[in-house]
Amino acid sequence: MKRQVTIKDIAQKLGLSTSTISRALKDHPDISPKTRTAVKELAALLGYRPNRIALNLRNNSTNTIGLIIPEIEHYFFSAIINGIEEVAYKNDYSVMVFQSDESYKREVINTQAVLTNRVDGVLVSFSKETKDFSHFQKLIDNEIPVVFFDRVIDALQADQVVADDYQGAFLAVNHLIEKGCKRIAHFAAPQHLAIGKQRLSGYHDALLKHTIPYDPDLVVLADTFDTARKAAHEILRRPEHPDGFFAVNDMAAIAIIKEAKSLGIRVPEDIRVVGFENSKSAAISEPELTTVDQFGFELGREACLMLLKRLKSEERENPFKPIKKVIKTRLVVRAST
Repeated sequence: MKRQVTIKDIAQKLGLSTSTISRALKDHPDISPKTRTAVKELAALLGYRPNRIALNLRNNSTNTIGLIIPEIEHYFFSAIINGIEEVAYKNDYSVMVFQSDESYKREVINTQAVLTNRVDGVLVSFSKETKDFSHFQKLIDNEIPVVFFDRVIDALQADQVVADDYQGAFLAVNHLIEKGCKRIAHFAAPQHLAIGKQRLSGYHDALLKHTIPYDPDLVVLADTFDTARKAAHEILRRPEHPDGFFAVNDMAAIAIIKEAKSLGIRVPEDIRVVGFENSKSAAISEPELTTVDQFGFELGREACLMLLKRLKSEERENPFKPIKKVIKTRLVVRAST
């Protein structure tokens, strides 16, 4: 492999110091136009390319963004990664991805790795287990800009990008009611998560709008395929089972459909089901799933743009004023309703 040409090579050929060569390449006014021209012509002739890593180290920058997410295989998070990477690479940044696998302990290790690898900024969606956020505060204390997305925490001085979870839930439940459902169950996310609270609130207010009483027995913590299928088996065997289901994500909704089929209950004739995500699985479910599109790709783009804006600003705000961007959701109506 051909050795990369360095500033030292140019300096030796012209009989100049490496500092002179460096300043000439940067058009420093202390270097005469004649010398600048000679240096640039030789650099072009030799095929000199700046060492970006060395430049970044001198500028105290690695042009690397750390990304901490709960899981990669989930369609929503993979869509977010695609959005983040599109923006990052267009702006000459690399993305270092860390997966917590919904584990608080693993997430703490991830933040330590982020610090060790000297990333310029961090994008975070924290795990379901996380209730102590001191490891993220450590990043902020080290003056590393942090942007939270999807799962956010107001207690930290950090920017946020979220989908309008309340609006999406309201649209979903309102749609079920307009389709004739009067007894609607909600398969919910943990309530210490803002997304869990907001989607439950949207569910509750849609019922209230149509004067349908809120029944806490119809709200079940079930946000994975396995927990949702188990919960659906129990609730669908009741003498007066729900005629509508609003699930916190598409996997939980598809689990409800599969369990209903196994019990001889038809969708949408006997029950109607709405999910939240608009994953690829929703379009190939049988029947195809009505769901709320939370625009994961766009959410990822906005989170990365927000972080890059912080990184490129000349100086940090004092006091720091966090920015929150809310992305509107959209109901995608398919055969399950």
